[in-house]
Amino acid sequence: MLALAACRSVTMPEPMTRTAIRTATPDDVPAILGLIRELARFEEAEDQVKATEDDLLRDGWGVSPKFEAMVAEMDGAVEGFTLFFHNYSTWEGRAGIHIEDLYVSEKTRGTGLGRKLVSAVAALAVERGCRRLDLSVLDWNPARGFYDALGFAHMDEWLHYRATGDDLNRLAAEGKGSVT
Repeated sequence: MLALAACRSVTMPEPMTRTAIRTATPDDVPAILGLIRELARFEEAEDQVKATEDDLLRDGWGVSPKFEAMVAEMDGAVEGFTLFFHNYSTWEGRAGIHIEDLYVSEKTRGTGLGRKLVSAVAALAVERGCRRLDLSVLDWNPARGFYDALGFAHMDEWLHYRATGDDLNRLAAEGKGSVT
């Protein structure tokens, strides 16, 4: 009877959370697209997501890949991702990597998954001889403190510009046929 009472008072330890960062595969595309939509909701721009699973498959794993991706798993579930691609610095004379998106699900923020994703991309950049790791962040995003803590420098003197839609098409029409 004493042994039984002693057994009842023993509490079992909580199972350990398993995390992993790995290169994304085509099988991860539905989860990645779901996280892209979650990111867009966070940025109050969900209606701007036009990407489809087919787009991601073509441009990430097709004949001529345009990006690479890594996923963060917690207990086997994809809870975060980063999508990145090479850029080039004419001044450095070397390639760099630009992180287009880094996102960790709201429920797993603060667990270190974001830091692990950035660290994995940084390790890949160094392994490939890259001199820089770049990213952009919205001015209101509280993640700015996270990037500051990782050692990213906010570059006040650089302003981000973009041409899209009619403006891009107008510029393209001017340049059409001008390259020989």
